Amino acid sequence: MAKKSRTKSRPQTAPGEVGPRQPCPCGSGKRYKACHGAPGGAAEVYVARPFAGLASECDIVAMRELVPAAVASLRLTADPERVVKLCTLLPMAAPAMVRDSGEIWLGLQVQHNFGDPARDLGAALEAALDAVGREETGAIGLTDPPGPGARFQDLVDDAALTVEVQEGFDFWFADVDEDDRAAATAALEQANAVAQPTARLAGVEAAYWTNVGTKEHLRWVMPEPEDRLLDALARLHAAGKDVLVDGSRFVGMFRAHGLLAPVWDLPVGTGPEVLEEPAQRIAADLAAALADDSNLTTAERSARSGLANRQVTLR
Repeated sequence: MAKKSRTKSRPQTAPGEVGPRQPCPCGSGKRYKACHGAPGGAAEVYVARPFAGLASECDIVAMRELVPAAVASLRLTADPERVVKLCTLLPMAAPAMVRDSGEIWLGLQVQHNFGDPARDLGAALEAALDAVGREETGAIGLTDPPGPGARFQDLVDDAALTVEVQEGFDFWFADVDEDDRAAATAALEQANAVAQPTARLAGVEAAYWTNVGTKEHLRWVMPEPEDRLLDALARLHAAGKDVLVDGSRFVGMFRAHGLLAPVWDLPVGTGPEVLEEPAQRIAADLAAALADDSNLTTAERSARSGLANRQVTLR
């Protein structure tokens, strides 16, 4: 008797879903089936698209996952006069800091992940506000799951952020006296050593050029639902309209916090300035492809399959 094929009985994973043997997007390091995909799930609620609805959702995801050093100022709904600065990374990967000036800084790249980064940010912000009320300054920790409560979206004014990419982390000590800055020189040098040159394109949203030494990349976080975006990118790829500059190559995508971030490899020496016009062209072609409801052609279906296989899930 012939053996039955086991491949037919395997559960199929829909585009955008996490397979049972893939890493859990919560960042625990466990397979999905042993973490948030297990019966009963993990102890913390997992939110697949935590920053949905925010005007700068794509930039926040980029700052959390892709950009080494950047800051963006925002305002609180309950206290518009208080300065709050959103930062990619803070010293010691702290979730928040209260500065001597009374400013509150929030860190996006942190060591914890309790399932809902927007709730984690909200809890860190609330803890920083409590510290301000007690006239305390310094780093704010978040060592335990915060439980139910206000999320980031509930506490801040949802205006589009102006992201300021930094060359390194010298901004950590912009308001610190020389003696304190000298004491942290080693930590600052270590952080700056891994801060790859990065720039945000001005003509499109949430597209970041970076130089990793051996090559350059453009990483572009996009807000559209994954299925629709894959269809549109497949149409562009099949038509040869996804080429940024001579020698560039569309190589795949990151998936992070419910969004896709297409990635292009660029020749060394490209720089960000020459990408502005072709990125705007691709954005226009992509908008037209997103509006196209016709069935994919054979070539487009083949391109879509190839793109779907070149995705790396970060979170």
